[in-house]
Amino acid sequence: MRKYLFSGKLSVIACLLLCVVLSGCAPEVRRFGSVIALKGEKRELYNKLHADPWPEVVGKLQECNIRNYSIYQGELEKGKWYLFSYFEYTGQDLDADMKSLADDPKTQEWWKLTDPCQIRIPGTPEGQQWLSMKEVYHSK
Repeated sequence: MRKYLFSGKLSVIACLLLCVVLSGCAPEVRRFGSVIALKGEKRELYNKLHADPWPEVVGKLQECNIRNYSIYQGELEKGKWYLFSYFEYTGQDLDADMKSLADDPKTQEWWKLTDPCQIRIPGTPEGQQWLSMKEVYHSK
């Protein structure tokens, strides 16, 4: 009897993954970047919130096909703080997933804590908190 690298359920999963990769059916990854200003006096609170984010909010991001979500913080001018966010979207219906995220009660509760820490950038479209940025380069 031959021994295989994978057996049982693992072999089925491995075969399915291999078929997806070889057939080109792997989910398309779309990358997003955005920016917003951060109130200097709220930096400590903002950092504290994100040091221990609520599991329900993190779970909802994953449920809405958001991966590798990162937020960077920097002082671009003396006393002027900004946040840059990056995430990858692997779903098929961005609008529906963003609506599901925005309609989630726990996410809305989270935003009630984080939004007052932020200053919308001039030119941010109505109904959006963060200003979307255009990707101009990506290394593969």
